[in-house]
Amino acid sequence: MHRAYQPILPCGNKYLQLKWDKAKYEEHKKRIQAAKPLVDTSAPAIYSHLHLKLGKLKLEEDRLSVIERDNRLLLEKMSCIMRTKGQINNTNDYKAKSLNGEKRKQELWRVNQENRAILDRITKSQPQYQVQRWHEDWQRAEKYMANVARYPRGQCKSQSQKEEQFKKQTSKQDRKKEKQLKQESVKSKRKEKERDHVHHGKGKKN
Repeated sequence: MHRAYQPILPCGNKYLQLKWDKAKYEEHKKRIQAAKPLVDTSAPAIYSHLHLKLGKLKLEEDRLSVIERDNRLLLEKMSCIMRTKGQINNTNDYKAKSLNGEKRKQELWRVNQENRAILDRITKSQPQYQVQRWHEDWQRAEKYMANVARYPRGQCKSQSQKEEQFKKQTSKQDRKKEKQLKQESVKSKRKEKERDHVHHGKGKKN
């Protein structure tokens, strides 16, 4: 009796309740297996036109066909030139021409005329600064400074010149004295050598 099915709720027939519970459980399992998730975790869809770019392939094919056609035409022309001497005269015996050469000449002539006019105005214009007036003002200012100065102007220069002359004279005198001293020392050494030589000669004779 203890091994029999024990339902959760009280029932009239345990065997029928067991059958009904199994049927509900199987139906519940089927619903769980067939349930769809609320969040889509599947891989995104793959579109062939994004990976296989037919337009780009078509453009590349057209470009290659144009290159092939140009190469074929160039090969035909080269073969024709190799077979024959060609029908093109490439001698350049024409002179270079300019469409706006006359206009540029006129513009250059106008610029030269304007520059010449500017040069004439500059050379003929009177100067705004008067050098003679500046010189007179400077002489007047020097006169005022000489009147105001405590000592006569130029005394400092004369004093410095005198000092330089004195230094030169003293330096010359010092040089003369040094030269005289050297000469005297040389003479004294010669006299001493002569005396020694005389003494040595007398000693040998004795």
